[in-house]
Amino acid sequence: MEIHVGDVLKLKKPHPCGGYEWEVLRVGADFRLKCLGCNHQIMIARRILEKNIKEIKESA
Repeated sequence: MEIHVGDVLKLKKPHPCGGYEWEVLRVGADFRLKCLGCNHQIMIARRILEKNIKEIKESA
């Protein structure tokens, strides 16, 4: 799966703030994501994230 820094990911489940979209800040074995609804940042393992992605909106 091709995911790059700056891409916006739409996940299957919402964040508690209600947002589904996350910006990718770091890629590797783990990803750092920022919620576009409340700006909360998380680290998540690649295999868990790839299972929960619904759509990838690439950055310009």
